[in-house]
Amino acid sequence: MLFDYQRKRFDTILDRLMAALPDDLQQRLEEIPLIVDDEPPPHLLRKMKLDNKRTELCGLHWGTPLTHRSVLQTSRLPDRIMLFRGPIIRVTAHLASLEDQIRITLLHEIGHHFGLDEDDLRRLGYG
Repeated sequence: MLFDYQRKRFDTILDRLMAALPDDLQQRLEEIPLIVDDEPPPHLLRKMKLDNKRTELCGLHWGTPLTHRSVLQTSRLPDRIMLFRGPIIRVTAHLASLEDQIRITLLHEIGHHFGLDEDDLRRLGYG
């Protein structure tokens, strides 16, 4: 369970990181909702076949990467980027500062939106 001060600290850092993104990237991301929850919802974990207990799923890009879209796709749900405070905070205790982990997770999910796969992201230091 997250405390209000953890949420506030997390959200303050995330706001600062979002504001620091290059202007052209910010514009490209304006139409993609960024959803921040304390934990991944159970239905999402079930769909992904992940354990409900204390998952380390820090974020998720849900949608079709730009590089996989086709003009033949007539209808699709809008993409979204999700970040999960609890797992990011838990992972931070072992790996990096909270700001570094939020940045890595945010850029990782943005990378998926633009078509980067896990190998690409690992090579860039976001995996």
